[in-house]
Amino acid sequence: MRPAVFLDRDGTINEEVNYLSSPEEFKLIPGAGEAIRLFNQAGFAVVVITNQSGLARGYFTEETLQKIHQKMCKDLAAHGARIDAIYYCPHHPDDHCSCRKPKTGLVERAAKELGLDLKKSYVIGDRYLDLLLARNIGAKGVLVLTGYGREELEKKLPEIGLEPDIIARDLLDAAKRILQS
Repeated sequence: MRPAVFLDRDGTINEEVNYLSSPEEFKLIPGAGEAIRLFNQAGFAVVVITNQSGLARGYFTEETLQKIHQKMCKDLAAHGARIDAIYYCPHHPDDHCSCRKPKTGLVERAAKELGLDLKKSYVIGDRYLDLLLARNIGAKGVLVLTGYGREELEKKLPEIGLEPDIIARDLLDAAKRILQS
């Protein structure tokens, strides 16, 4: 069983676009490709865990989401980086499903399918939900200050009393800190 980095997508790997709904809108955050390549080289499974309620809301189709993910993988490959798996929740928040972050359904599925050690893993994202997911699976939670990260750090985290294990400027900074620990 190997450790994983579970990555949020929007605001962590790519620039935050409210309900990203076309591949043309997808743009990697600078350094994201290098960060994922470093994780690949260090032997971590790199798994994207993302809430995509835009599907349930009718903002985009399953086919469009697949095209966005294909573009992400292609853009990362240009940096010598790869994603081992992508898991997404297509449900509306009001559906109360077991797969929407911070619930653990997607991570549990990934752990079973990929043979992952959750206790040696990290969840990296720009939202408090990512940190709650980390706590719920017994992993370390890393907040990046890209996307909504800075706002979450200043407002939401103090409000709910949640402390990240690591605060990083961006995904590349997070990778360097994790790999140095």
